[in-house]
Amino acid sequence: MYGAFVKLNYSIEKVEQVIAYQFRQSHYLETALTHRSVGSKNNERLEFLGDSILNFVIAEALYLQFPQVDEGKLSRLRASLVRGSTLAILARELNLGDFILLGPGELKSGGFRRESILAGTLEAIMGSVLQDGGFEAAKTFILDLYQAALEEVCADKELKDPKTRLQEYLQANKQLLPAYAIISIDGEGHNQHFTVNCEVDGLDEKIIGLGNSRRKAEQNAALNALELLNKNEE
Repeated sequence: MYGAFVKLNYSIEKVEQVIAYQFRQSHYLETALTHRSVGSKNNERLEFLGDSILNFVIAEALYLQFPQVDEGKLSRLRASLVRGSTLAILARELNLGDFILLGPGELKSGGFRRESILAGTLEAIMGSVLQDGGFEAAKTFILDLYQAALEEVCADKELKDPKTRLQEYLQANKQLLPAYAIISIDGEGHNQHFTVNCEVDGLDEKIIGLGNSRRKAEQNAALNALELLNKNEE
């Protein structure tokens, strides 16, 4: 089964480079990347394990980050961070779909782009890191992966990211929605750096955002726009 890694023109070492973790026992990663459509030896058990440790690690991170926030709000914040759509975004930033081993039917239907498959595979990788390196390795892997998302969390705003907050601000003031455009992409592969321009109704200034993914660059640009709008109100 794992001979397909050669056919797909990538190696375990390439995946390790992308996810920034080197396995001592590479068969865990091979299993994590194998969808159930391939056969009985697949990533579902590792996905179960990854889901469990992800919930714990994010719960602890939020508990420490927001010492005054009650249990109900912490639960809602955690749910937003560990839901499938969030996992799928993180998986796409890693181009994880390029490495998932799928059966012929899923491959033909574009399963490597499907949110549920991307999210499940990323959770399986978390489980594989736990099996390979233990709890601390898995915790470090998850926290590194979620660093930007955790930094963007605002307990009072229920996890509304800068793009959402900017859109809501403009809608409330009956202004046009912002327009984002990529100015440049530097670097190669997983080490790319994006520069994005954000045009906002009512602002003449050029608003630039930077990040190691398009999403992060747009979030940065939206944050810069919000700061300018708030400053103009003072």
